[in-house]
Amino acid sequence: MSKKIITNTIAIIIFVFIFFFLQRLLMPKYMSEIFEGNLIEEYYKSNKDHDVIFLGDCEVFSNISPASLWEEEGITSYIRGSAQQLIWQSYYLLEETLKYEKPQVVVFNVLAMKYNEPQNEAYNRMTLDGMRWSKSKIGAIKASMTEGEHFIEYVFPILRYHSRWSELTGEDFRYMFGKKPLSHNGYLMRADIKPVAKIPEGRPLPDYQFGENSYYYLDKITRLCKDNDIELILIKSPSVYPYWYEEWDKQMIDYAKENDISYINFLEVVDEIGIDYEKDTFDGGLHLNLSGAEKFTKYFGEILTNDFGLQSRKDDPVLASVWNEKLEYYNWMKKDQMAEIAEYGKLISYGAPAQAQ
Repeated sequence: MSKKIITNTIAIIIFVFIFFFLQRLLMPKYMSEIFEGNLIEEYYKSNKDHDVIFLGDCEVFSNISPASLWEEEGITSYIRGSAQQLIWQSYYLLEETLKYEKPQVVVFNVLAMKYNEPQNEAYNRMTLDGMRWSKSKIGAIKASMTEGEHFIEYVFPILRYHSRWSELTGEDFRYMFGKKPLSHNGYLMRADIKPVAKIPEGRPLPDYQFGENSYYYLDKITRLCKDNDIELILIKSPSVYPYWYEEWDKQMIDYAKENDISYINFLEVVDEIGIDYEKDTFDGGLHLNLSGAEKFTKYFGEILTNDFGLQSRKDDPVLASVWNEKLEYYNWMKKDQMAEIAEYGKLISYGAPAQAQ
């Protein structure tokens, strides 16, 4: 091998190393703010043995607690949720998840049906950047891109984030090649309280019909679950805003009946669940806080056990060891947040990532 070839090879290796080093440095880390940007990638470090997979937006990752579901019912679960997760993103995340594991139940929150077209690049990034490369990720990117976005910028994120030089902090260097989990199997804990000031009424819409694209991907989710002998449950999570119209609800009732699947509108049983919007939300009703999520999870867990036949797996010593460790971290963060609220009157920081397991 000639000296020139060796020199060129070394130069290429150095260039590639620098390129990917800079790319990792410039990509957002989501460790001190916008924590939901970490949710998708955290899944890959989980043990991939889940009875239930939850799909959807903030109405799942804020409102359901897998640690509580384990503690109450012995059911293992993971929330593959993300901010403003669009229904085609949910489909491709499910498609990808089934390459790793096969749950007994998939739960999809239907609020995403309101979006028939791609919406926002920033939210796209919080879902898509965290996915590992696969055919599913490629499909999700192509279905999600808004006008002005380019596929190549998802392949090489440095092309999108190169301007972050002026925004870099110590966090970008600290978490460049590894991050500790902030969520609890996809659940973002918030123990603080901001009561509902007013339950809004829905503004009249020119058209209440969900779009063809939304139904196309709902059909794909339904078919994928049936092909894999997975029980699909559609839900409307108990959040007071965004408003859930009766016309939307009827469409989901009809769809579930036509496709022989289950649909549960939990807004109709808020009192039965025990949710108090004076105490059980951290942002005026858009999302449940810790106490609200635990109430909702307990109620839903009983349904999963009694109506869908999921059984406790607490007698599995290996699984119990894994989940008891998760529960220990969950309870530590709960105690930490409650102490912070008691001292300062509000939640100052999300948690202490350095102490995460």
